[in-house]
Amino acid sequence: MNKMNNQLLILGIETSCDETSAAVVRGGTECLSNVISSQMDVHKKFGGVVPEVASRRHVERITLIIQKALEEAKVKMEEIDAIAVTQGPGLVGALLIGVTAAKALAYATGKPLVPVHHIAGHIYANHLVEPLTFPLVALVVSGGHTELIHMDRHNHFRRLGKTRDDAVGEAFDKVARLMKLPYPGGPQIDRLAAQGEPTYDLPRAWLEPGSFDFSFSGLKSAVMNLMHNASQRGEEIRYVDLAASFQEAALDVLVEKSIRAVKETGVDQLVLAGGVSANSALRIRLLERCKEEGIRLAIPPLELCTDNAAMIAVAGTYQFLDGELADLELNADANLPLIK
Repeated sequence: MNKMNNQLLILGIETSCDETSAAVVRGGTECLSNVISSQMDVHKKFGGVVPEVASRRHVERITLIIQKALEEAKVKMEEIDAIAVTQGPGLVGALLIGVTAAKALAYATGKPLVPVHHIAGHIYANHLVEPLTFPLVALVVSGGHTELIHMDRHNHFRRLGKTRDDAVGEAFDKVARLMKLPYPGGPQIDRLAAQGEPTYDLPRAWLEPGSFDFSFSGLKSAVMNLMHNASQRGEEIRYVDLAASFQEAALDVLVEKSIRAVKETGVDQLVLAGGVSANSALRIRLLERCKEEGIRLAIPPLELCTDNAAMIAVAGTYQFLDGELADLELNADANLPLIK
């Protein structure tokens, strides 16, 4: 980056699910503000995100959140160089609120509009801690995505593998629901697992030799069958041990496939990204394995693991520099592909 690019001010807007967020990032590396309004308490009573409720909350908050982000950054709208917004994937109604707000701002101010992929944003969250170095492999783990992505330069993605069924975060939530744990289930499983031992024998889906794909539906079904059979026999399930067993089975595959992907592609950096990157056991396991293998590991701080607009602004910075812009016909895309 030259000096001028280092001073680029990007306003990011994120409304893909149940967080309303706006942020201002300078030069792709310096977060001046990152305002997040979570709806977790609203959706907790439903046991999951209700799309219509999420969209309505975004409508109520988006303008105030954008204004607060600019105020905290001590930046005026006329100083912003471009507006980056999550185009997808996500809940289409929720995405539309952010996209509409970004288009309205772009129209009113004449600022360029940058459409950002949500997963690209999660990868780029790490760039706010320490600049990404290429080539690298990113392990993306969230409620809707489990992927291994290779990057040889900014804004260039190649998929090595993805889940064939449930994403790992989805599997965590479904198993938590089976165990009657409150929403969101992932942190609950993580907390219980820390108190237990992996005493239950659960499967690991390695798939075909050499495959970087993932599968977690069989693991989820194995937990369901184990609980059903124990109930039929009148046996008590020790939930802390079941949580530990499930988590270890899921993480074994995530960690080993990630390490193998790094070795086989010849890169020296592994990047962790997505909401499940907040899982304490996954962070510890990856730190240990990467230290053993001499691999540099980038892990986002907890506040950047969940959905936030700072990550969208960072990814948007490099798209802006590459000239990847949108016009006012931009529309939300619930199934937007990362690799076109």
